Amino acid sequence: MRSDNTDIILIGSGIMSANLGAMLKCLRPELKIQVYEVSDELAQESSNAWNNAGTGHAGICELSYTPDRDEHGHVDVSNAIAIYDQFEKSRQFWAYAVSEGMIDSPQDFIHPVPHVSFVRGQSQVEFLRDRHAAMSAHHFFDRMQFSTDRAQVQKWAPLLINGRNDEPIAATRMDDGTDVNFGALSQKLINWLAGQQDCAVATSHRVIGIQKEANGWNVQVKDIRRNEVRESSAPFVFIGAGGGSLPLLQKSGIPESKGFGGFPIGGQWLVCDDPKIVAQHQAKVYGQAQGEAPTMAVPHLDTRVIDGKKALLFGPFAAWTTRFLKETGRLTDLPFSVRPDNIASLLKVGAYNLPLVKYLIQQGLQSMESRMQLLRTFYPEADRKDWRLMDAGIRVQAIKRTDGEAGIVHYGTEIVTNKEKTIAALLGASPGASVSVTLMLQVIQNCLPDVLEHPESATTLGSMFPTYKLDLLSPSSIHEFRDNHARCDQILQLKPCD
Repeated sequence: MRSDNTDIILIGSGIMSANLGAMLKCLRPELKIQVYEVSDELAQESSNAWNNAGTGHAGICELSYTPDRDEHGHVDVSNAIAIYDQFEKSRQFWAYAVSEGMIDSPQDFIHPVPHVSFVRGQSQVEFLRDRHAAMSAHHFFDRMQFSTDRAQVQKWAPLLINGRNDEPIAATRMDDGTDVNFGALSQKLINWLAGQQDCAVATSHRVIGIQKEANGWNVQVKDIRRNEVRESSAPFVFIGAGGGSLPLLQKSGIPESKGFGGFPIGGQWLVCDDPKIVAQHQAKVYGQAQGEAPTMAVPHLDTRVIDGKKALLFGPFAAWTTRFLKETGRLTDLPFSVRPDNIASLLKVGAYNLPLVKYLIQQGLQSMESRMQLLRTFYPEADRKDWRLMDAGIRVQAIKRTDGEAGIVHYGTEIVTNKEKTIAALLGASPGASVSVTLMLQVIQNCLPDVLEHPESATTLGSMFPTYKLDLLSPSSIHEFRDNHARCDQILQLKPCD
């Protein structure tokens, strides 16, 4: 059996591993890094453009990030502010990668697209009005516009208004939004990494075992093409395999993995690529969640640019599945993930979230006309002949014990490490990809602090993140925020939309 030694092993080639690998190699060029990917091509699961919302989640339009009023009746926007701050770090690193020649043609992966929140009914109009007041009070969102005027909303997004009845409506808009093809970005970063000294990327390689060693980890990998097994050892392993992360974390046997379960949620899009219709919509429009819908199923009507072509995507519609991965997953993924330490969590999810389970099954079985009816709440004149149904990606929501109670479905992201900080795994979903740079920077800070201790690393870190030592949330940093935001716009070739 072939055996290799390296410094860092990254499992998965999506946006998490791509950002982490690229940052580590920039900070410490002497590091040896090995990437393993089970698919034939890079970034084909959650990072693939057809498998995620590509929103460039910045907390601008996603109402699920500001769902509640506080005890005084005010809309709490702190989560949206925090997410915007994290996305700002992502923009800074991607701008650094472009300016350093690590990746080219930013228009291949990021485009300016206004972000719009849209609501119907008087109570929701008042909620959005209050949300706008709270959001626009912060300098991140002080350019956000609000309107209940149909003529104005029609200018922002004509499809929302044409043919609509006289019900109360309201919308907010910021031109600062983006559409991000995380798959294309991941491929660019991983391909750059593969070209660096002492770095390698192996596709069609499935990790089948992870064992603790005295000086790190021994990873067993099956070469699917050659039907051969090889071993690779490294002091540090990162598991960024999307829905496949939980089973791999369980293979490691670390105590910190005990009690974690996974709840897979499939997704589907309605897609329109008729140029006449696509030309009438230049926005990402988010509404409110429907009933028992999970946060990943909050409906939105989006302009997307995928492989250089514009299209409209509506959804996602959730669906029941037992697979953890769309392309390489198996129907046995969920049952095989059940262990004595997490069975209570999984059973309680079923017991306490019966409406959610029922919702997922109903979503997967609903007719095309039922899907069109939901689309028409956004686009009243939508015609069935212009739309087709397409499978989206699978999100595996992390389930863990919280305060002694099991069965809580967590819709955020969770980084799980062992006490020695020699292995880390990322579990969960939204807002994942958009805040991936912040998450991977946290992995470096918590697990690989020696990487940041070299004087050269401090200089590089300052170039990657010019505002690294600043609190951009503070009003005192408003000028630095705007200057750096404009600088990133220029490097990433983002311009305000009309």
